[in-house]
Amino acid sequence: MTEPTLRTAHTYRLTPAALDEIRAFLDTAFEGGFSDDDWDHGLGGIHAYVRDGGGLLAHGSVVQRRVIHEGRSYRIGYVEAVAVRADRRREGLGGRVMAALEEVVDGAYAFGALSASAAGAPLYAGRGWRVWPGRIAVQGRHGMERLPDEEGSTYIRPTTGHALPAASGTLVFDWRDGDVL
Repeated sequence: MTEPTLRTAHTYRLTPAALDEIRAFLDTAFEGGFSDDDWDHGLGGIHAYVRDGGGLLAHGSVVQRRVIHEGRSYRIGYVEAVAVRADRRREGLGGRVMAALEEVVDGAYAFGALSASAAGAPLYAGRGWRVWPGRIAVQGRHGMERLPDEEGSTYIRPTTGHALPAASGTLVFDWRDGDVL
């Protein structure tokens, strides 16, 4: 049996058929809990995906976002749409996808961030991602809005040559439709 193939590509390099396949994969992997806004959030950056002869096995993407912390704006790599096909979990496929995304984050951004589900949190923690201990907010339509439900599930990761923001205070993310984080 051959090793499943890991590929990376920017959204603009993916054909409409490839994007349709990724979207269908994510709809299945998230059991109907992957919205049009979730899909939009994962576009416009680098996709990492693993496939074999039977199709997609795992996917994730990293997109650029802006975060403000203590008056400074950071350009960060935000990880989105990470999923592994249910029958292929615990085989290291998610780790392969994350390694490819972390390489992009390390090379292009001040730090990485993501919002983890309870099921996904062990993968990220095991790779050195840390829960942000401070507050989480968004620059909303009517000013800054705190997001207490995101506190405890927002993870950050340092990049080579960049210091993380001081582990206190509030991370204020840019606004987007749907789930902000």
